This record gives sequence, structure tokens and C-alpha cells, in this order.
Amino acid sequence: AMHKGLVIKYNCNQRYATTMISTYHLISIAKDNNLPLQKFVVKNSMPCGSTIGPILSTRCGIRTVDVGCPQLSMHSIREQMGVKDVATSTELFKLYFQQFPTIDANLKCD
Repeated sequence: AMHKGLVIKYNCNQRYATTMISTYHLISIAKDNNLPLQKFVVKNSMPCGSTIGPILSTRCGIRTVDVGCPQLSMHSIREQMGVKDVATSTELFKLYFQQFPTIDANLKCD
């Protein structure tokens, strides 16, 4: 939904690079700073596009989260998106880079 925050994209067929571990930081920062965040899950029975996220994550060995701003009519001549989503996404990215080291130091994974 437009004007409701950045969207984290999930796909069980790994067409997106998002994992539960890689989203932990982003979700924590958004929650701690009262920034809106949405989740989008593609059903495994439906084909979807892919991003460069899985390739980057595999080749570079970095944790990756596929995110984007909600859009109406993507790739059309009348593509639209909400101004609020750009502002809150920019703030979230800024806070992510500032707070990542602290949150990551406290993350324990088995």
C-alpha cells in the first residue's frame, strides 16, 4: 500500500535474497524508530521477477534484504508512488547505516 512504508520482499523460491536473519536489523530499526515497514510475500505457485539480490548475496557473501517502495503500474508510462514512502525509506536507510554495527554485535544465530 502506498504511503505505508518500505516493502520487504520475500519469496520461498529464493527469487529475492531476503532471509529472516537478514531482515532482523531492518525490522528492529524501523520498530525502534516508529518507521512504517511492510512485507510482501509472493506465493510459491506464482512466477515472479527476480532481483540482483540473490546473485550479490551468493557471490559476495553478504546478508541481503530485497526492499522497494510500493508502486502502482510499475514499468508503465504512468508509474506512481507515494512521496511519504520515499521520505520514510530515506530515513530508515540513514538509521540502518548508523545503527547496524550495534545491532549486529548483539545478534546471535545458531
